[in-house]
Amino acid sequence: METRDRAATSDVDLDVLAAVERKVLWLAIAIIDAANSPARKDPDGIKIGGHQASSASLSTIMTALWFTELTSEDRVSVKPHASPVLHAINYLLGELTPTELGTLRAFHGLQSYPSRSKDPDTVDYSTGSVGIGATAPIWGAIARRYAADTAGTPRSTGRQFSLVGDAELDEGAVWEAVLDPMVADLGELVWIVDFNRQSLDRVVPNISATRLQAMFAAAGWQVITLKYGSLLTELFAKPGGEHLKNRIDGMSNPEYQRLLRCSPAELRERLPGTGEGASIIAALLEGLDDEQALRVIRGLGGHDLSSIIQSFGEIDDTRPTVIFAYTIKGHGLPNAGHPQNHANLLKPAQLAQVAAELGECVDDPWRGFAAESLAAELCSEVAERLRRPPVPTSQPAAIPADFDREITGHSSTQQGLGRLLLDLVRVAPDAARRVVTVAPDVASSTNLGGWVNRAGVWSPNEKRDWFADDAETILHWNERPSGQHIELGIAEVNLVSLLGELGATWSRWGEPLLPIGTLYDPFVTRALEPWSFGVYGGGQSILIGTPSGVTLAAEGGAHQSIISPSIGIEQPGVVYFEPAFAQDFEWCMLDALSRLGRSDGSSSYLRLSSRVIDQKLAAVPSDPAARDRRRRQVGAGAYALRRVPSVDVTLVGMGALIPEVLEAADRLAQSGVAADVVCVTSADRLYRAVRARSGQGDGDAAILDQVFPADRAVPMVTVLDGHPHTLAFLAAIRGVRSVNLGVTEFGQTGTLQELYRLHGIGPAAQIAAALDLVDPTH
Repeated sequence: METRDRAATSDVDLDVLAAVERKVLWLAIAIIDAANSPARKDPDGIKIGGHQASSASLSTIMTALWFTELTSEDRVSVKPHASPVLHAINYLLGELTPTELGTLRAFHGLQSYPSRSKDPDTVDYSTGSVGIGATAPIWGAIARRYAADTAGTPRSTGRQFSLVGDAELDEGAVWEAVLDPMVADLGELVWIVDFNRQSLDRVVPNISATRLQAMFAAAGWQVITLKYGSLLTELFAKPGGEHLKNRIDGMSNPEYQRLLRCSPAELRERLPGTGEGASIIAALLEGLDDEQALRVIRGLGGHDLSSIIQSFGEIDDTRPTVIFAYTIKGHGLPNAGHPQNHANLLKPAQLAQVAAELGECVDDPWRGFAAESLAAELCSEVAERLRRPPVPTSQPAAIPADFDREITGHSSTQQGLGRLLLDLVRVAPDAARRVVTVAPDVASSTNLGGWVNRAGVWSPNEKRDWFADDAETILHWNERPSGQHIELGIAEVNLVSLLGELGATWSRWGEPLLPIGTLYDPFVTRALEPWSFGVYGGGQSILIGTPSGVTLAAEGGAHQSIISPSIGIEQPGVVYFEPAFAQDFEWCMLDALSRLGRSDGSSSYLRLSSRVIDQKLAAVPSDPAARDRRRRQVGAGAYALRRVPSVDVTLVGMGALIPEVLEAADRLAQSGVAADVVCVTSADRLYRAVRARSGQGDGDAAILDQVFPADRAVPMVTVLDGHPHTLAFLAAIRGVRSVNLGVTEFGQTGTLQELYRLHGIGPAAQIAAALDLVDPTH
């Protein structure tokens, strides 16, 4: 067992620490009370709310952690409902003003849940979505190690703490992360489970710490149990104390919680029970006064400062650690242990009672410690210890806008991904060194094989490739600290969670990376929430969904994505591309790379296809100026692939269906109907352009006049391998009639053309729609 030198944290007087704990508890509940005061009443009658009981559950643990254990190198993810405790501590450390404490859940105020991007004080991880914030330090630890290896600097000795609500352990995301093979070696991970045995609606009857602890242990974690505080431990050591321990250990969670609501007389009657040793327990209680008796039943380890501090000293830094800290939801409040106290707010009389018990004043809620007091001195010392140097600013490596080459032959956009990464090494080696790819066991099937062979697989330690001398092995798994590909197990949530943290290293550590994740497009919906949360927290990355749509013909059914184009348009902080040609993909990808690792940057989602297309159909101009104009239009969202002298209808296609759009245009011409063909590369940027034309947002409205000029305003047919509403807005640019084709039903196995006919997106369906628009009687 190895544990870090704790010389950085001084021994703290427990009486002084207890005074800080009381202040933290008061400030946390006062912050919520202020948010719900009459002065802050929502004019529409919407409840503001807050979680006083959940904050009280964790106030002792957070006080001990911040004021005795943390160093400036450590990072902490705080469970969502304990955000007021975090703000209370940061206030005592000088990061917030009294005015700011009164702004919880106000416009531009303290956020409901910890927000790295929106809160004014130090927040290491944005939390709020249950389970995602808990696992974030896992991916933060990997990203921190990777960034240090990339920069050639020593790895940090800082720990990554997660303060986790016990109900969060119901989330599948938690166990997907805990069980990933890479996690067992992360000794900097420390989870503290706020084990109060209550959920939103009730006391959870069957939650078992023993079962959960066994699951962590089986995954290679150190498990520390912090069940009883010093008062109960001392009582257990007295003659007959083992009967009291057995009685408490053996009772159900609801029975225990009910005892918390008892008066001293009721407690003396109920606690002994009726089993063996009841009389001995009763005798033990007779030796305690009423206040001591109440303290006994509430004397759990998660509210005992000395026990918590002792548990910190037991952490083994060679493997992840989880501390199960038994707590009481609402500890120190009148509603402690009540099964419906989750969102319950203290009434004025109750708040006054708590203020009196804690030595505080309702009329002066933000009163700090006296300037010369030991508590104020401790706050000052801790603030200095936790002060972090400014994050160094580091400009990301320059990304070329164009590789200035001609792409010929037959190729798919998915194949273009592997080619681009290898060419980036040749054209822009500094940028290529910052690329890190991540895949959930699909590297080879998403065309990353050549890149993995060239860049290697990242591992904290170099490992032998036992198949290096096997002539039939094409994909070489060369694991080393300098590798640039990270392979996770088959869990898309883990993939995008890691992407978010790799994409935040520029703002956390001053090391900008270019993270690219690949997954099958049907699983974008599964990965959406954690990736969205990573974007919200400041992570900038590129997500490649490939292959996509019913064009993945032989897979069939739910393996054919339908709604992901809509996600691309609607997701904040992300630019969505769906190129048809390899050259278009290359320009879109370079654009996406250029926006990573910078304060004004953003993430991107590229929906690609494994369909091989003749690249001559792209008709990329050979003239340098015309080529550059095409490149800029591709980045802006669309370009005219074909213009006719006198247009009757416009066919607008996106992605893998462009060959069918061109075929439809040719066949319409044979029927005497002249069709322009527009190739959309980003429905997202076109929609932003439409909004910008109305004065909303910052899109490039000029692209609309270039691609959809007023003098060519004719009926329009749109088509894509996805839901048809994705491109339906385009008709509104010039107010023309339109038919919008796409996929609205689950897929089916079959050949490509069979499926295109089934879903009405092939040439015949496009021709029929065009003729209906141009000449309904045709």
